Amino acid sequence: MKRLIAFVLLLSVAAFAASARPTADDPADAKEALQVFQDFIGEWQGNGSPDKPRIDARDTTWSEKLTWAWRFKGDDAWLTLDVKDGKVLKSGELHYLPAKKKYRLTTVGSDGKKRTYEGEVKNEILKLEQIDSDNREIQQITMNTAGDGIRFVYHVGHKPSGSTLLRKDFVVGATKKGESLASSAKKNECVVSGGLGTMTVSYKGETYYVCCSGCRDAFNENPEKFIAEFKAKKAGKK
Repeated sequence: MKRLIAFVLLLSVAAFAASARPTADDPADAKEALQVFQDFIGEWQGNGSPDKPRIDARDTTWSEKLTWAWRFKGDDAWLTLDVKDGKVLKSGELHYLPAKKKYRLTTVGSDGKKRTYEGEVKNEILKLEQIDSDNREIQQITMNTAGDGIRFVYHVGHKPSGSTLLRKDFVVGATKKGESLASSAKKNECVVSGGLGTMTVSYKGETYYVCCSGCRDAFNENPEKFIAEFKAKKAGKK
């Protein structure tokens, strides 16, 4: 009997250990998890309006400039969003939460209020819902790119208290700065993130490419680390 109990306990421990191990589909770290949004990186010129099929003259419309960039600190990585002249968002940070296998977006709205959203990627769309609301109304944001990374769109809506239906509030559609560059085949790979390199950095006489100011700063802080990782990845593709 004691042997049977010990055997059952051993199986339980093994099962728990197996379930705790990351699967092949789990990202190795935050950087890898966020690379699915690599097309977000860059500057975008957007136009916002109420999220409805037809806009009339009485509706509020606006233009805004969005800038997505990488940020790094130690082994951690996240994406930052800066919005100029936005009527909905002012800024944001997108992180990956390994324990939850979810993404967290912390925003500052045009009203100056900080809000936190969590969610997942479904059908190539990042869908996030507010988790820190002080009322029962649920705010929702969805984000995605289209047109081979040339277009970026985000929708903002809400579910009133007691309702399961989403009410659409605003939509912003944006085009990436330097559309011809974004639509062309990837020629220069970012040495830090693996995205499309749009600016150059150098180290010991060699030139490399980075996709944003965040990757440029990370490279300048520790060039040998990123060069070694970049070359190892290149070697592994051969």
